[in-house]
Amino acid sequence: MHIKVCGMKYAENIQEVAGLEPDLIGFIFYSKSKRFVGQELEGELLRSLPPTLCKVGVFVNESTPEILRRVACYGLDLVQLHGDETPAQCAELRAADVGVIKAFAVGEAVDFAVLEPYVPHCDYFLFDTLGPQPGGNGTRFDWELLRRYDLPVPYLLAGGIGPEQAQELAQLTLPGLYGFDLNSHFETAPGRKDPVRLQAFLTQLRTRPAAGNSLRTSSLS
Repeated sequence: MHIKVCGMKYAENIQEVAGLEPDLIGFIFYSKSKRFVGQELEGELLRSLPPTLCKVGVFVNESTPEILRRVACYGLDLVQLHGDETPAQCAELRAADVGVIKAFAVGEAVDFAVLEPYVPHCDYFLFDTLGPQPGGNGTRFDWELLRRYDLPVPYLLAGGIGPEQAQELAQLTLPGLYGFDLNSHFETAPGRKDPVRLQAFLTQLRTRPAAGNSLRTSSLS
């Protein structure tokens, strides 16, 4: 399973987490989030990260020109759209050679028909728990709702994932499941991850047999 550590904010902590070799690392460019990177995040730092580490910028209802500006400034490999972005905007970004993760909030049900228009324009989907914020609410939805997933786009699972679930996740089999998105349950403060907890979790997850898929992004393909 591929692992994304999201909501990174502080330079030294970014370097610590990068050293654990997750597959993806996420930075939030949404000013209402407690994990908003603000103006302090340096493009040089992100560009110095290992090329095998996929850098993801998280945006909420942002314009395409502003997203592309951030992509260029920070050398982002993927953008994660966590608002009401349309399939047309996803297509615009893909046309600019930017890989796209489209996030969807899940409540008591999943309407798979809503996802279908996005299929041609997204590299990945992400399913997170419906809550007061667009993401990072720290709660879990019923993963069994994805048992009927039959679309060709692989997805990341987010929402309330914590260290205590490592064994459960190592055994989880869902159609289309590509990996897990880790955030608030691994923090000592908003935007600051605990490398000890992360390392223990990653060690347990990496005992799971490989699924045979390699990370795909439009910008790297």
